[in-house]
Amino acid sequence: MVNDAIAKADTLIEAMGWIRRFRGKTTVIKLGGSLLEDEEAIQHLLVDVIFMETVGMRPVIVHGGGPSINRAMDAAQITPQWINGRRVTDAATLGIVERVLAGELNSHLASEIERLGGRAVNLSFESGNNVLSGEKLLLPDEGGGAPIDLGFVGHVTKVDRATIESLTYTSQVPVIPSMCIDALGQKYNVNADTAAMAVAEALGAEKLIFLSDVNGVRRDKRDPSTIIHSLTAAEAKQLIADKVIDAGMIPKVEACLSTLNRGVGKVHIIDGRLRHSLLLEIYTTSGVGTEIVQNRAPAPQQ
Repeated sequence: MVNDAIAKADTLIEAMGWIRRFRGKTTVIKLGGSLLEDEEAIQHLLVDVIFMETVGMRPVIVHGGGPSINRAMDAAQITPQWINGRRVTDAATLGIVERVLAGELNSHLASEIERLGGRAVNLSFESGNNVLSGEKLLLPDEGGGAPIDLGFVGHVTKVDRATIESLTYTSQVPVIPSMCIDALGQKYNVNADTAAMAVAEALGAEKLIFLSDVNGVRRDKRDPSTIIHSLTAAEAKQLIADKVIDAGMIPKVEACLSTLNRGVGKVHIIDGRLRHSLLLEIYTTSGVGTEIVQNRAPAPQQ
């Protein structure tokens, strides 16, 4: 029993250097996809977020909610349509996206943080605290034709940094749905990854963390044990050129590299289904996912 207690103390000592390094720093956490369907995983992740805030970090959550939107569309007998991985959003679909994403899911996540002992504020249209402004998104046609119109799909052009930071300075966790509004009051559905990137860049975040259903970048995508725990931007580009990083991981890693070029310190890809994956990635030396940085820095002195 004493040995178990000593092992726990050793873990705290290991974490101390990282806690000191990241105290007062902003971390943007992207939640979405199948993770939001796993209530147990979400509970552990939100406890991790509360811990991060308790030890002085400033976590900000940006979330999507594709599976929940799909269920609501199915109940309304609306068939989802997709172009290049993005949801085509007509007026009926937009109404469902707003109700589910900016309403139900956004309120649920903020309420759960409060229930688990933290403090949170949902920043959405429903709460009257929207912080993402944007405009309509048109996708370029790969064949050189007219741009592709996805309906009410947008991209973020401005983030209300002052509102978000005022909440993090007062020990509250902002919870932001991936929707934006334009100057005329039109609302748009936004890809959650790109929304999280826009928030991280606007805040000059120390970290942007993508919670996924894979454990990170792997040398063999079929073998979780081949995970690469740390990559520089140059190493990541080489792995893409060597086709070690391929298929669906390419756009995610390229998005990470783009974000690093715009002032974000580190980007992490981790498996959100692993219990306490956020804490293990941030506050241990080895981590459990893949971190991508411009240049590698030495570990903190204990």
